Amino acid sequence: MFEIEIDRSFSAAHQLKGYDGDCRNLHGHNYEVTVTVAADKLNEIGIALDFKKLKAALDEVIAPYDHHNLSELPEFQQLNPTSEVLAQVIYRKMSAALNDGNVRVSKVRIGESSSSRLTYSE
Repeated sequence: MFEIEIDRSFSAAHQLKGYDGDCRNLHGHNYEVTVTVAADKLNEIGIALDFKKLKAALDEVIAPYDHHNLSELPEFQQLNPTSEVLAQVIYRKMSAALNDGNVRVSKVRIGESSSSRLTYSE
């Protein structure tokens, strides 16, 4: 199996409804996003998935979040925009864009800071 991994970043604000602590207040993060994609085989020229395609797909998924308040976006009206929820949403959007029977998203990692991150997979 081959694993392809890319990193991207974006800046966004959010506030956590129901949280008993400072994060209930509006605050921001410089999010670091890592997407790992797995493939069982290579194409006819020896590529599992073109990095350009993977980067373009992730750029499209995270563009609506950059420099926005996640708590105000329609897709987070019913969901608390925690890093856990954000990782799950990105994972599912990337899976819809890329999974093709050979290539599949295996995990998404979200970092809120250089020392705090989580990983989501299904």
